[in-house]
Amino acid sequence: MVAAVRVHKVGGPEVLTYEEIDVPAPGAGQIRVKQHACGVNFVDVYFRMGLYPAPGGLPFVAGNEAAGEVVEVGPGVGEFKRGDRVAYVSGPGCYAAERVVATDRAVKLPANINYEQAAAMMLKGMTVEYLVRRTFKVERGMNVLMHAAAGGVGLILCQWANHLGATVIGTVGSKEKAALAQANGCHHTILYRDEDFVARVKEITGGKLCDVVYDGIGKATFPGSLDCLRPLGMFVSFGSASGPIEAFNINILQFKGSLFATRPTLNTYAAKREDLLAIANDLFAVVGSGAVKIPVNQKYALRDAAKAHRDLEGRATTGSSILVP
Repeated sequence: MVAAVRVHKVGGPEVLTYEEIDVPAPGAGQIRVKQHACGVNFVDVYFRMGLYPAPGGLPFVAGNEAAGEVVEVGPGVGEFKRGDRVAYVSGPGCYAAERVVATDRAVKLPANINYEQAAAMMLKGMTVEYLVRRTFKVERGMNVLMHAAAGGVGLILCQWANHLGATVIGTVGSKEKAALAQANGCHHTILYRDEDFVARVKEITGGKLCDVVYDGIGKATFPGSLDCLRPLGMFVSFGSASGPIEAFNINILQFKGSLFATRPTLNTYAAKREDLLAIANDLFAVVGSGAVKIPVNQKYALRDAAKAHRDLEGRATTGSSILVP
């Protein structure tokens, strides 16, 4: 029996239940991992609330990324051995002291990446990799708008886009978060509670607007995000922190400048093993070089998962949060 956080009914943070569960022996193509740290992400909230249905139904163990040590390998597994340091995005199922993971989702950690960094960056960091290198290839001289620039994805994306030579504009909720975003590569910050972010983007860019908008907020920032784009610009909606964007008349993209719009997910970009490894290795390389740092700004005990969710949903966090079993 090991400690875990399960959801027996969907709802608020109070439905996260700390309890003991059995973990089976790994089968063919599986490894058993002793978890050293588990990442906390908005996608965990979506599963907890029932916005995303858990594949195996209720009850389920929450969580979608973690890092730890291989303690047992299943029959026929050759790529991993006991003692290997690994990280992965595979969920739900991560808020646990130990769990079984499919080998095709696990990635070996380089020596210069520790467990806490890995748990804080696999989902968010690989998301940023596909956002800035695959969904839209950020290049020198471009203008990039990042909503929630002081959040987990935001701080990583600001650094990476800056590293690629873009001018990075970020929306934030407070002066403290503005300072944090600026310390992580954001050139211009907009206090969205006090300022009209569309007007400020026009002012900052001298009317040129942005090549791409990365929007993990959703309902509250749409369709304003479209008004921040130059003709033929790309609107990338990758999250719904304020609620999902409802169906809209696609002709709006024509009238606002023949815009492109997409709703990508890591699951699609990393569906093939070779793509997962390429994305992870690109992330490890940019973090290992020091160009992108992974700020773990909140750390909670596994039993305090409900508090971690309350803080995340209450916009009380910055950077990445982790749970420690």
